[in-house]
Amino acid sequence: MPSTLLRTLSGALAGGAVLTQVAHPLLRGERLRRTTIGSVVAFSAAAVADAARRGGARSALGTLAVAGGLGLVAEAVGTRTGRPFGRYRYAGTLGLQVLDVPVVVPLAWTMVAHPSVRLGRHLSRGLTGRTRDVAAVAAAAWTLASWDLFLDPQMTAAGHWSFARPHPHLPGVPGIPLSNYGGWLLTALAICSALHLTLPPDRDEPQTVPATLIGWTWLGSTLGNAVFFRRPVVAAYGGAAMGLTVLPYLRSLARGR
Repeated sequence: MPSTLLRTLSGALAGGAVLTQVAHPLLRGERLRRTTIGSVVAFSAAAVADAARRGGARSALGTLAVAGGLGLVAEAVGTRTGRPFGRYRYAGTLGLQVLDVPVVVPLAWTMVAHPSVRLGRHLSRGLTGRTRDVAAVAAAAWTLASWDLFLDPQMTAAGHWSFARPHPHLPGVPGIPLSNYGGWLLTALAICSALHLTLPPDRDEPQTVPATLIGWTWLGSTLGNAVFFRRPVVAAYGGAAMGLTVLPYLRSLARGR
């Protein structure tokens, strides 16, 4: 597929994903459930299309195989053993499942992992050698893992999954054990390391789609929790943690650096 067409497709998918997420506070019941699934599909498709535009079919398939595949393995192991996230179970409300894991879940890992790696590479571009690789993966993994400070409170509140032993937990955020965040960081490190190794080196080209995806994830989740979902503590935790990497990334792009 020509690069221009892939650029248009990834941009349209990113815009569609953002619009569907904007509608979340206005929806209830089955409409909200379907829109949640649809937004993840559109979001992950935008990330994969951007990978294809930058590195062809191999990059697109690699993104799906690495981020989605490792995400699926981590979730399948987690639901069976309680490691590394803590014991939890899915409620069967998120559609088709593979290995007792909703397909939309590995797509969720994919949709944020890809722009997170782009972010990490951009922030570390002034470094060289192994230091650059370590910095890129660290920034990417932190971004991906900190997203869960928004995700788990939202999904557990909606009843899509639950933890058997939700203690100890972050102050003001009951229902999710601290072990879950540690598990997310370990899994994010594995996924982002593998994805960084899989994807070809970045060229000097616009970061419009990754910046839109990761910027909206941070800003929309912060505002949504602070204003619409009435979870100001979640907004504070997630906004601060994810903002540590997203804000410098967006600021750098705005300055053309």
